[in-house]
Amino acid sequence: MANRPIRTYTVLPHLPERLQPLHKLAHNVWWCWNQEAIALFRRIDEERLEACDNSPVRLLSAIKQERLDELLNDDGFLVHMDRVARSLDNYLTCPTWFQETYGDEATPPETLADRYRVAYFSAEFGLHESIPVYSGGLGLLAGDHLKSASDLGLPLIGVGLMYREGYFRQYLTVDGWQQERYPENDFFNLPLIPETRPDGSPVTISVPFPGREVKARIWRIQVGRVPLYLLDTNIPQNSPDDRQITSRLYGGDHDMRIRQEMILGIGGIRALRALGKDPAVCHMNEGHSAFCGLERIRVMMEEHSLDFATAREAVMAGTCFTTHTPVPAGNDMFGPQLIEHYFAAYVPQLKLDMQDLMALGRQNPKDYNEPFCMTVLALKLSNISNGVSKLHGSVSRKMWKAIWPELPEAEIPITSITNGVHIRSWLAPEITQLFERYLGIQWEEKPTDHSIWRKIDNIPNAELWRTHERRRERLVAFARARLRSQLKRRGAPPAEIARADEVLDPDALTISFARRFATYKRANLLFRNLDRLAAIINNKDRPVQIIFAGKAHPRDHGGKELITEIIHIARRPEFRRRIVFIEDYDINVARYLTQGVDVWLNNPRRPLEASGTSGMKAACNGALNLSILDGWWCEAYAGDNGWAIGAGEEYTDLAYQDEVESRAIYDMLEEEIVPTFYNRSSDGSPRNWLKAMKRCLSTICPVFNTNRMVQEYLETSYAPSAERFGKLAKDNLDKAAALAKWRRGVVRDWARIKVESVEAHGTDAMQVGGKLEVQARVNLGGLSPENVQVQLFHGVMDNQGDIPLPSTVPMSTNGSPQGHAWTFKGIIPCSASGQHGFAVRVLPYHPDLANPFEPGLVCWG
Repeated sequence: MANRPIRTYTVLPHLPERLQPLHKLAHNVWWCWNQEAIALFRRIDEERLEACDNSPVRLLSAIKQERLDELLNDDGFLVHMDRVARSLDNYLTCPTWFQETYGDEATPPETLADRYRVAYFSAEFGLHESIPVYSGGLGLLAGDHLKSASDLGLPLIGVGLMYREGYFRQYLTVDGWQQERYPENDFFNLPLIPETRPDGSPVTISVPFPGREVKARIWRIQVGRVPLYLLDTNIPQNSPDDRQITSRLYGGDHDMRIRQEMILGIGGIRALRALGKDPAVCHMNEGHSAFCGLERIRVMMEEHSLDFATAREAVMAGTCFTTHTPVPAGNDMFGPQLIEHYFAAYVPQLKLDMQDLMALGRQNPKDYNEPFCMTVLALKLSNISNGVSKLHGSVSRKMWKAIWPELPEAEIPITSITNGVHIRSWLAPEITQLFERYLGIQWEEKPTDHSIWRKIDNIPNAELWRTHERRRERLVAFARARLRSQLKRRGAPPAEIARADEVLDPDALTISFARRFATYKRANLLFRNLDRLAAIINNKDRPVQIIFAGKAHPRDHGGKELITEIIHIARRPEFRRRIVFIEDYDINVARYLTQGVDVWLNNPRRPLEASGTSGMKAACNGALNLSILDGWWCEAYAGDNGWAIGAGEEYTDLAYQDEVESRAIYDMLEEEIVPTFYNRSSDGSPRNWLKAMKRCLSTICPVFNTNRMVQEYLETSYAPSAERFGKLAKDNLDKAAALAKWRRGVVRDWARIKVESVEAHGTDAMQVGGKLEVQARVNLGGLSPENVQVQLFHGVMDNQGDIPLPSTVPMSTNGSPQGHAWTFKGIIPCSASGQHGFAVRVLPYHPDLANPFEPGLVCWG
């Protein structure tokens, strides 16, 4: 085709003045967790809204002028619209939890926001199905994080990429093999607000690439009070190849991945600076954005004429990192050649050589064959790092202990903050009404208040059960409709399409397995014994049905084979009406499933599930979890609020594990779950099942929600990091320079430290309640006692001769050295019987150090 000079222009929907509030409401995704706002847009045209992926922006673009005229004359609609508009205004202007907790009369709100501003970086954000810039759990967690930050009033900003195609849409062939299609996002029918300069031109930033600068424009999605800034390289200033960088989420090879991560990390910091939004703290949600730490260091070096070490101290103080991946293969790694290619011109600006940069991304800086790992870079540039459940924190400490080889595993500086879900986004409207009737309105404002959730017991059993049954009926109707459309698209014969109306039973016990189809999640575990499964689900008096949904990564053939296996089994005569696979799993499908099922099944190989949040979404709607004790379920399972598969065992023989745990599921279904569901009282409701539902709601909702999670991040990560950053950055970064100088001296002299002698003054055996006095002679080389902590490391011994759960006691000195040798004393309390052990160790100490373990320096006696 010949090149033609095409000029562009934008056409916007014309809304009459009286209906202008609809435009404002549609462009703040607050509507997606406000039931009245959702009902307002449904009132305009429910069928068209559903056809538009439930997008108010697309609805307003597609609605006919005649319908708008009707709405202008519909007093009920106008009153409804005004009420929702007032609700949004009140939400945006009312005092917030953050202001009330961290503010004071002497501090203006703007100053408070500057002091604690957090930039939350993520490669994906799952806000709503109509904004397809997410793939799965990581993105949904990020979206819920922003929503709760908005509810709490945190001065938080989201930073990500605006993908032209987003993640793939799934469809299956006649044989059940997953295929992918990548429809383009229509930016002008998304709630995107372009960031512009005063003259109306778009704000752009540039990122240095080999031989060129790649430019990106900035879009904003308003998430309640929180802005989410998304970078887009598909602009005319870039080459065709560079315009593809933000084309597809998790698409392409390593070369494309590193380019995306440079735009996200380096470009993200430059975008915030271009918008005048310098953060006090950067939170990296997974390692994809770790280059943001390098860019903050570069900027600080340039603006304050600093060396790398000084700027790094300040940047580390203001950086947090969350890892989500419990397997090494899931962490981005790049070969040295790729790093050298893309950072050859950037490294001199950091006043480093290439090997210095590579060392920052290696567990062993001296292993030149080790690839550059983004997770390692993030760990080394953060002052606080965490996993996403208690078990995942332990797994992460084991995974990354080589970075701190001298530390016991329990003291590796990776903690945990367990994930949650934004309850209001996932709650069924009928359950919301039930909560408002029996819990009051406080549950929305204070979802972490246990006393409110204890009122769940006030809900009459019959009313809770009727509400739940209506939601199951709605799920069955949705599943049948989706199955019909799937069969029509595949060209199935009319008789088969007609049979779609007969699948599933609105009154039968309904189980769902819906998640990413990775092989370790074992989607086919239920099918180890098909005869036994058929007997369970086809019981005439107590039928059971199972709904599957989920996507495999386009390059994961093992995951695709699992989908095919399920499709083939679901087509067998004995399973045809009882097992259904719903294609193209997304937020909308997840909403129907989590709001309508009775049991949420999760059976990964422990400990490979970092957290898992889909079960939380089901639980807040009253569904009961049947899950391996992995991820969040280890903490949530209370014995009477769902079911556990096994007791937390881990296996080396995987085939044996599959056999044992599949049998455990069958046993649980036959002996516990099915009888409890179908054992009805005189009013037709399952009394014991409802008792478990109420325990599920009252124990899980107040804990596993993102309000609790974000508050925990604020209290343990954001606020301490903001304060450390402010402390090190003031007075032209004098304290950061002093800390960098101290670190250089400690690293230089550490090898000279030696514990020369240890003496214990006590008997063997000691008595409970006694005290073991220990004296140690420690040669500190050129260091002084103010530079170190000398500790007694003690605790109960295990059969390997280790102390798995250590305690520490500080040792003090009398201040009278003999040369470089100092005498330190300490006392170990004998508080429990058993075989105990102790050791003397020396750690570095500085008042501005985030924690004594971070430098990785330990001298053991």
